Amino acid sequence: MFLKASFFAIIKFMFSDIRKLGKESLIYGLSTVVARLLNFVLMPFYTHYLMPSQYGIVAAVFSYIAFLNIIYGYGLNQGYMRHYKEEGSLSSSFNVVFYTSIIFSVILFIFAKPLAIAGGIGAENYRLIIYSAIILCLDAFTLIPFADLRIKHKATSFVVIRTMTIVVNVVLNIIFLAYMKTGINGIFYANIVSSAFAVLCLYKYFSLLGQSINFPIIKSIFDYSLPFLPAGFSIMIVQVIDRPLMLKLSDAWSVGIYQASYRLAIIMSLFVTMFDQAWRPFVIERASHKQAGEIFARVFKYFSFISAFIWLFFSLFIKEIVSIKIGNAEIVNPVYYEGLSLVPIIMGAYFFNGIYINFMAPVMISKKTKPVMTATFAAALVNVALNFAFIPSYGMYAAAWSAFFSYFLMAFLLRYFTKNDYEVKYDYQRFALLIAITVSFYIVYLSLKTKFSQCSLPAFKTILIFLFLPVFRLFGYFTSQESSLASVWIREKFSRKVQA
Repeated sequence: MFLKASFFAIIKFMFSDIRKLGKESLIYGLSTVVARLLNFVLMPFYTHYLMPSQYGIVAAVFSYIAFLNIIYGYGLNQGYMRHYKEEGSLSSSFNVVFYTSIIFSVILFIFAKPLAIAGGIGAENYRLIIYSAIILCLDAFTLIPFADLRIKHKATSFVVIRTMTIVVNVVLNIIFLAYMKTGINGIFYANIVSSAFAVLCLYKYFSLLGQSINFPIIKSIFDYSLPFLPAGFSIMIVQVIDRPLMLKLSDAWSVGIYQASYRLAIIMSLFVTMFDQAWRPFVIERASHKQAGEIFARVFKYFSFISAFIWLFFSLFIKEIVSIKIGNAEIVNPVYYEGLSLVPIIMGAYFFNGIYINFMAPVMISKKTKPVMTATFAAALVNVALNFAFIPSYGMYAAAWSAFFSYFLMAFLLRYFTKNDYEVKYDYQRFALLIAITVSFYIVYLSLKTKFSQCSLPAFKTILIFLFLPVFRLFGYFTSQESSLASVWIREKFSRKVQA
């Protein structure tokens, strides 16, 4: 009896700690929620003001910006967070990123036309390279300050600044495109102004400029950060290389459709990004905890379940969501509907990206970064190879499935190479059960959807969603202790609301 009570107490403690992670994910992810939701607002807005070929060029340029962001920051934000307690780490990191980012942007200014031609967007669009150089430089200025706010748990400042920046960006996009008719240039104007706004909000950090660089500290930060640079490039290849490759191997119209489909996978991307924002500080702070391995395993289990539910819900209802009318127009221009069948594939890719982030825990604790480089580099090679091999024949579908298999491989390899570095007993049997049940639900939908009318089909989908949790409980995905704790927590929350 004593052993059972002790075990229950340990489970309750871990459950409480995991709830803290969930709370931090919500706090630090709030700006990300707003960012992605507002970007979701912009995506249908773009579909009504830009043709897919124009949207394709914008997508390709922002893919290049994503790559260059890695060069501008070279992982120093991660290195700073790992060494933030050491004297001089903040000022040294900030100064290094500030001055090198200016140098990088000057280079882009000088070679704007050749780079526009090489990037496949055409010499006539060379100004987009100049605009990108300005955006990259301004964003680099805020890289270390935002990392400082995260690691020091200054959640309010972090969320407010990020949210206000995003609002400025969205409002200016609407003004430039809808009222000033600036075309795709307006998107870049809006990004420049919003990035400058973020810099102004973080002006206090600029008092660090001119302070001497602590070279022993910056060397330690670089030693930690630089191994992540190849990994960062590899991850970025997996994330965005398909757009530039499609621009080369297919056409700008397909890139536009594909980009819209990626934007429609927003909820899965949003959830994973929110989790990642809180997960890294969470792991670092609990690295020495006695039950750390068990806590990480349970986080993996709950994260996987919530992700699977999100995947199923939006895979089933994506058509109904984009077809909602605001005024006389659908949320998304019907011209882009041909990409809707890509959304479940892309959300599946994001799902395995989340699994990969979970598997980063042993890396952060052991500080052995070589497995990250190996896993991400292999995934990047597979992604590029699959895109080159199949985009000419299968277009957008080849790009989507390439991303899916690349993220899956990245997660699998990272876990394989780190399984002996730090003990985390992930429950792979329950994870396999999760995949099997979720995919089975979707297969049932695909098999039976033709038997329902357009009016009754949403009801059928709703029944599947309501059956999801009971089926998992029936198959024993959650232990009796977990179910009891969840019930107690829900009753406590409900009673507090009633009393209030």
